Amino acid sequence: MLETSWLYAFAAFAEHKNFTHAARALGLSQPALHAQVQRLAEVVGAPLYRRVGRALVLTDGGERVAAYARRTLAQQVEFVEGLRAGRPRTRVVLAAGEGAYLYLIGEAVQRSVRDARTPLSLLVRDAAGTLAAVRTGEAHLGVLPLETRPPRLVVETLASVGQMLVLPEAHPLAGKPRVELSDLEGASLVVPPEGQPQRVVLEEALRAARVGWEVAVEVRGWPLTLQLARLGAGLAVVNDFCRLPPGLVGRPIAGLPSQTYAAVRLADAPLEGAAERVWKRLLAAARR
Repeated sequence: MLETSWLYAFAAFAEHKNFTHAARALGLSQPALHAQVQRLAEVVGAPLYRRVGRALVLTDGGERVAAYARRTLAQQVEFVEGLRAGRPRTRVVLAAGEGAYLYLIGEAVQRSVRDARTPLSLLVRDAAGTLAAVRTGEAHLGVLPLETRPPRLVVETLASVGQMLVLPEAHPLAGKPRVELSDLEGASLVVPPEGQPQRVVLEEALRAARVGWEVAVEVRGWPLTLQLARLGAGLAVVNDFCRLPPGLVGRPIAGLPSQTYAAVRLADAPLEGAAERVWKRLLAAARR
């Protein structure tokens, strides 16, 4: 049998990926927390984490145990609260990027917020963080761009999103209905930090086209990227679902791949009640 204290211990460790921080959050000593996690690993018969360089990462088995632990602990809280209030109210946790919330699934979120039966918590995460949140049970549902279908997840396509160049209305390229990568020769661009997926795709495409460019500003998030473009910091390449502020125009870019946004959830977790309602709203909003 899996003791509740072990599940609490591992859920905290899965959140922090650090024994010291997790122990502090639980008010335990680090050796006590480590012992509980080790005992849990012994009972399930599989390693729950591994070391990659200086970091600790969950194994596939660790992700499964973390999801089970969070689901079990949430059910306990829901049961107690249901007894006190007369009926259970499951809080649905949704993970997605800022751009997806603002420009892709805003209607589904709005409808869920208005539904008194559906308490909702929103996690703002990049694609990797969203995927990790769903796989470890931190979030019930997630929305993110996907290139491949991850194991253990139910995946439903929401939209195919292209890339566009954002520039001031008075810019010479604004008169073109579509721009080429070669049009960006010598441009100063507002881009995500190095290593971010959109930055990697853009750099590879420009390198393959032998286009020289420079970084104007590195920034996370489409809203701030658009604001910097509006202020004249540089041109920007963003998803074409973004709504542009006054003074800016967007032009499709030939040579950049589109992204497929999808809603994801754990295949082995029950889809019912409030989580099912949010899931259906996500899919319905995508069909409009």
